[in-house]
Formats: sequence, structure tokens, C-alpha cells
Amino acid sequence: MTVLPDDGFSLAAEFPDADHEQWQRLVEGVLRKAGNDPAGTAAEDALSTALEDGITTRPLYTAEGGVHAAGLPGFAPFTRGGTPQGASVAGWDVRQRHERPDAARTNEAVLADLENGASSVWLAVGDAGVPVEGLATALEGVLLDLAPVVLDAGGAFETAARELLGLYEKLGVAPEAALGHLGADPLGHAARTGRHADIEARAAAAAELAALCHGSYPGLRAVSVDALPYHEAGATAAQELGCSLATGVFWLRELTGAGLDAAAACGQLEFRYAATADQFLTIAKLRAARRLWARVAEVCGVSGAAGAQRQHAVTSTVMMTRRDPWVNMLRTTVASLAAGVGGADAVTVLPFDHALGLPDAFARRIARNTSTILIEESHLGRVVDPAGGSWYVERLTDELAQAGWAWFQEIERAGGQVAALRDGVIGERIGAAWEARRRKLATRREPVTGVSEFPLLGQPAVERDRAPGRPSGGLPQVRRDEAFEALRARSDAHLAATGARPRVFVAALGPASAHTARAGFVANLFQAGGIQPVHDPVSVDAASAAAAFTASGAKVACICSSDALYAEQAAEVAEALKAAGALRVYLAGRPGEQRETYERAGVDEFVVAGGDAVAVLTGALDRIGVA
Repeated sequence: MTVLPDDGFSLAAEFPDADHEQWQRLVEGVLRKAGNDPAGTAAEDALSTALEDGITTRPLYTAEGGVHAAGLPGFAPFTRGGTPQGASVAGWDVRQRHERPDAARTNEAVLADLENGASSVWLAVGDAGVPVEGLATALEGVLLDLAPVVLDAGGAFETAARELLGLYEKLGVAPEAALGHLGADPLGHAARTGRHADIEARAAAAAELAALCHGSYPGLRAVSVDALPYHEAGATAAQELGCSLATGVFWLRELTGAGLDAAAACGQLEFRYAATADQFLTIAKLRAARRLWARVAEVCGVSGAAGAQRQHAVTSTVMMTRRDPWVNMLRTTVASLAAGVGGADAVTVLPFDHALGLPDAFARRIARNTSTILIEESHLGRVVDPAGGSWYVERLTDELAQAGWAWFQEIERAGGQVAALRDGVIGERIGAAWEARRRKLATRREPVTGVSEFPLLGQPAVERDRAPGRPSGGLPQVRRDEAFEALRARSDAHLAATGARPRVFVAALGPASAHTARAGFVANLFQAGGIQPVHDPVSVDAASAAAAFTASGAKVACICSSDALYAEQAAEVAEALKAAGALRVYLAGRPGEQRETYERAGVDEFVVAGGDAVAVLTGALDRIGVA
């Protein structure tokens, strides 16, 4: 090896260190050119983004962020991972979900998944999946001492658990070789169904299963701490964390009351969280969850590896769309990457057609291969805490942990998770959070590709077998696409009844350079509500625009052009469109000082970026006469 002489020469010698104030001054200069004139921290605030839970994403993070010490992987507070080797060289547990009621067809799908990349099975049993008596058929041919089976049986968890344990015995699987999770989750079931009366009795049954697993089945866990019901009701990341902590504390009380010590009780719990396409928030949420649970375990006297939280991440159903479902592949890819980087022990990638019904073989293959590519080709499993050391991720983890802990304390002050569910405290707070997010979705400040942005009206519908009904009656189940889906459903019904979709006539004034941007915006907006734009390529004057409107068969119209041409032609064109029978005339853009002039001429509404798209589209469908 050649050693270069130390001649005192440094490549960075001529580059003095930059400080935060210098960066702020550069930002001020750029913003000033854009027409703003903020100074100091105001310049930084102008580039910041407000998240939920009172958290703000800053444009720059440095080592002076003052974040909580993350520790080392495998050691308390486990922020950087539950084990020293992270997800291990083999990567995380690729856990695929099955909920088809036909046990024989489920068995075919289970075997196909296990033979082609999945490492465990998450099986819906009971009303939402395979009948309990069909469990043996669904698992026929599965090597139960190699492939863990995780049950999701809702209210039938005790019967399903006993059936699985009997199957282990029947097949000669030694108790110490049995792997998986019995899925007892009375609180999650109560959250979904609103049935709180028998929680205590069901919790006692779950505690019996936990004691049995601890004493006789070391490879089995009994109890799920499922945060998905809260996420699926619209909870923020911090609310999801707080609810999971409160649920976990409930189980520590129940299990220790049943005779287990605190460490053994922790060992019977597996926490389930949603992974979304907001990759950094998902990474931070999983890291914060381990840190918070480590604090709970510490207070309960649990030390060492027993305080590490076992995590199962599931790609979010809230983000999945029914229209243009192929985009869901991108969403689930980002979500599963975030789950792996965040340190989840097991990851379930829901198939892209999950929102439409039971997935087909292609969708299941894409889902399991998503994890395979991340593990085998991107080698994410070989890197311990890939996001660790990022000042942004560490700061976001810290802020999210504090917000989650505050919500957990509020639940405990309300009497604990069960009392907060019964009294409606949790539902009310989650509902308020979702209402705020719903407004962002309606105004497209949170765009949904293929739904509120870039919709494809002519795309053929994707048909799937109907999925079993999910439990209902408790917390609602929301989706980001729900408001626009309702509008599109109205349009579909109109198409089926009349043979044509509702239409909007786009009066594009002047040359392409004047109207293209706004005409594109209008087409995107109205198609999000299932309204087909009909363009007029020859709107030279008001008379030609009126004639083209009449020929289009549309009942409403939207004028599109530049502000300069609006001042010259918009009023005359609006009058002509009204005279031609337009039930409503829209104008794309902000009217400024010309508002009264345009309104007197017949403009009924102005459509602008950031406006309430759902309200505009609902009104348009109403006036067109779409039921």
C-alpha cells in the first residue's frame, strides 16, 4: 500500500465553513427574486411544511437540532432497531395476508406465496375469511414448523387459536417448534365493531392463551396490539402511536394480573402499524414506537431485549384507491421500503387491487415481490437502521415520539384505552383529525394521483371477486379517495343510464399559449368528478363559442384563457354562453378587480387552484342533473 506524504495540503483549505445564517441570507435572496421579502427565520418558515400533530418539516436540519439520543441498535431505547443486527441479513419477515373464504382456494394461494418469496402467512379466519373449521384445509401442505402462521380471527380468536393448536398436535409439530401468532385482539375488534360490553371477558380468554403460549409454546405469541383500526379511521401518526401504547399498557395489566411477569407479558405482544407512502413519517413512526414502548417497559421494570417492541407493518388501506389501482403499486412500494428502513420485523404489502375485492394471482405476486426486490436486490436487510444519523429523521422521530406520548397520557387520564373507546374520546379526536385532512383532500392540497389528479375517465374498470365484509359498527373506515369516488360513482351511473358521461364545455379563448395551462387545469379538475371536458378548438369570438357549446351537448361551460384576454372577451363570451342555455358558467382563475363585471355578464363561479374541488364538482353534477 502506498502512503502519501503529509504535506499539509487540504483540499478544503480554501473553503471556509458555512454557517446557518449564511444559508438563511442565500434563501432570502432567492425568495426576494420570487417576490417575497422575508428575513432571518421568516425565510426558513416560508419554506417549511406543516404536518399533522403540530409538527413542522423544516427546509434544513443540522446537528444542532437537539434531538433525543437514539442509542445503539438492539439496546434501549431500541430507536435504531430491536436487535443489534437490525432486520438480519435475510431481511424482514415477508408476511402475506389471505382472506378468501374458500379454504381450498386459499390453500392454493398460501402455498404459491410460500413457494415464491413469502416467509409467513397472515390468515383471516371466521366471518372475515376462512371458516374456523376450514383452517386445516387452508393450511394443508404448509410446513408449520418452518412457516409461521398469524391468525386474524376477530371475535372468534379463541376458537381459531384452539383449532390451530389442535392442528399442530395433529400434525406432530412439537410445541417448541410451533411458530406464529394466535392473533387475540379483543380491543381492536371492539374498536371496529363498537361492541365493548364483553371486552373484559374476552381479555381474560386472551390472557389464558398468552399464559399457555408462554408456558408451552415458546415460538408463539398470543396477543396483537393492532393500531390499524385507528389509522383506518383517520388517525394521525401520533394518535396511532398513542392508541397502541395505551392498548399495550392495557395488556400488560391484564397479563400480569393473570400471573405472567412483566417481561413475559411483553414477550406475548406484537404491535401492528400502518405504513404509508409518506416514507419519512412512516420511518419515524416505527422508530418512535420502539422508543416509546421501551420507556413503558422500563417503567414496568423490564430490562434488556425483553423491552424491544415486536413490529408488524402493513401497507395502508387508507391510501389505496379504487380508480386507477395500478398506481397503488407505487404507493405500496414506497410504504414497504419505509417499513423496512424503519425497522419493522414483519411487513405485509397489500395487493394493488385490495380495495376492489379479493386479489388475483398477479396482484399477490407483485405484492410479495415488492419485498423480495427490496431485500434481495436493494439489500435493505443488510443495513442496520439505514435512516439513522439523518438529522431530519432523528428530529422527526423525536417530535413524533413526544406527540404520541402526549396523546397516550391523555388516554390514560381518560381511564385507559377501553374507557376512552367506550366514552367516544378516541373516536371524537380521530374524527376531528380526519376532518382536517379531508379538507386538504377536497382542495387537492393533498393530491391523489389517478383520482383527484390525472384521472383517466376511459380506463376500463378492474373487476375482482367480492371480499368478505369487514367488521363495522365502531370506528369508521375512511379512504383518501372517498369523496372523489362518490362523484365518479354518480358519473358511472349516469353513463350506464344515458350512454354518455356528464360533460363540461371548455371555451378556450385565444391562441394555445394563452389558454393551454388553464384548459389543462380545468380538464384535470372536472375529470376528477367524472365530468368529461369537451374542448372548442375554434372559439374566436363569443358567437362561435356559443355555437360550439350548443353542438357539444354539454349543460355547463368553463371559460379558459389568460387574464389579458379575459379582460377583452370573457364578459361577452359568458353572456353568449348563458344565452345559449348554459346552466352554469365557470371561469378558470381569480377574477381580481373584474369580479363584478364577470358576474354581471353571467359567470357563476370561479375555479382556482386550492379551491374546494369536491364542492365545485358536486355542484356541477347537481346542475347537470346527475342523480
